[in-house]
Formats: sequence, structure tokens, C-alpha cells
Amino acid sequence: MRLVTYTLGSSGARLGVVVNGLVVDVERLGASRGVAWPADMLSFIDNAVTLLPALKQALDNANGSLPAGAAVPIEDVKLQAPIPRPRKNIFGIGLNYRAHVAESAKSLDTDKDLPKQPVVFSKPPTAVIGPGAAIQHNAGMTQQLDWEVELAVIIGKTATRIPVEKAMDHVFGYSVMIDISARDNRRAGQWIFSKGMDTYAPFGPCIVTADEIPDPHDLRLWLTKNGVTKQDSNTKYMIFDIPTLIADISSGMTLEPGDIIATGTPEGVGAGMSPQEWLWPGDVVEAGVDGVGVIRHPVVAI
Repeated sequence: MRLVTYTLGSSGARLGVVVNGLVVDVERLGASRGVAWPADMLSFIDNAVTLLPALKQALDNANGSLPAGAAVPIEDVKLQAPIPRPRKNIFGIGLNYRAHVAESAKSLDTDKDLPKQPVVFSKPPTAVIGPGAAIQHNAGMTQQLDWEVELAVIIGKTATRIPVEKAMDHVFGYSVMIDISARDNRRAGQWIFSKGMDTYAPFGPCIVTADEIPDPHDLRLWLTKNGVTKQDSNTKYMIFDIPTLIADISSGMTLEPGDIIATGTPEGVGAGMSPQEWLWPGDVVEAGVDGVGVIRHPVVAI
């Protein structure tokens, strides 16, 4: 299923599922069946073990005939970030594609050798923006605003010290994230300020549940700037795959339902180009992961 957070007119954010070009409101669909289903994504993920099969059955039983007021054409709604306000910082993974390690070593003074363990940093919840929202360019803070397309993994079950072979059981689904980075704000190797400023985590357009993605390690991911392709690769080139990342993070930090892991970016970032390229007000960034979705964002001056 493709789950979204959406607004319609002046209404607040609500949870929906995309079916044949319609956004079906999950809470209202449940009410039509006499059950109380949540209206927000985090509450749904918290109870996904029972809610996911129940929602699938309800949609199957509806057979295309949905209760009045429960479905709206997707073009009539405004999609928000699937989880508009994560409970915790997003777990970012640095240097997780071989070719990106090489380009970073040349341009960003990082180690030329492949990392022996995942390189983990974080982005605060306030960095998240939804589809179409503007990426802020603050000229007083950065002259080196860069892009990184990533596959985002959303955790579905609590994970503490989870072995690699059981890690995928804890995945709820997948989304797209752009890891925006101010390259000139890497403070003594500490990345959170460089990567965690407001609007630096474009996220969406949906969460595709794990059962819809047979192999998350064979997905094309790409990014364009003003229509020109800058990144075009495949998740099969990750150095540390998703089970390894979950096992590594959960070895010391408990992963909880709704937590997000941005799994790293391939080569093609602006810092790695010759000459280097950066994002400026007026630019438009579009990024996608095949089978998951596409997000598009303007860059604006603040």
C-alpha cells in the first residue's frame, strides 16, 4: 500500500491510502465499518501489525465502492511529508556508496578508504518538509548548498540489538528523502549542523509498505537539478545494506516505530563535480526512487 499524509483545503493533516488515483481517508473508512482507525501516520505505524491487514481487507471488500466522503481524487489534495514531525532525529548514513566515497575523498577531505562501519549522523525533526515545499537558501549561512537523493527506510517494530538475519522484519516501508547539506558548515567533522538546518530533509511523497517492494536493494534512485540529471544509480551499490544498518544502529540505540533511516547517497553530488556545483535560489530539485515515488522542490532565498 501507498500511505500518505494529506490536507484538503483548510483541514488539518490526515492519513490516507492511495487507491486508483484516489486518496482514501483511513479514519473515515474505518468509521464506515464501525471501527476506530487512526488519522495520523505515526499512530497507524504503532499499530501496523493489526491495522495493515485490516485496512487491506477493508479495501478488498469495498471492491471499488467506497463510502461517501471517504475518498478524494489525489490531484485535489496537498501531500505533506508522510511523517510530518518524526518523534526522533532521522538517522542519516554517510559514505554508503563506493563511488560517493571516492568523490567525497577528492572534494570533501573524507577518508578515501571504504568505511569499516556505517557512518551515522542525524537530522532533527524540524528539518523535514513535504512534497513541493521550498528548500531554504540562507546566504548568510552557506554558499555551498548541496543535494543527495536517498532511499528512506521507516521502522515498523521496536528494534534493540537485532541480528542482521531478523532486521528486515522490523521494516514498515520505504520513502524518498533528499539529504540537503551545507558543505561549508561541517564543523570539525560534526555534520549535524551542515545537514540538520530547517528544510534540509525533503521527504515523501508517500510510504510504500514493505510488502510492495520485493527487493529494496535493487532500486534505481536519481536526482535532477533544473531538469539535468546529476545522480543516477541503484541501491544495490550500498556498502552497508539495510539489515546491516538496522543491526548496527540497534546495537546501541533502540529503533522505534516511525523512526527513519536515510540510507546514503550515490555519486553525483554537487561537491564532487568539476567545477563544483551548488544549489541557488530559483533552482528546482527533483528526486525519485523507482517503485517508491518522486519529490520536487524549489530553492528559495530567505
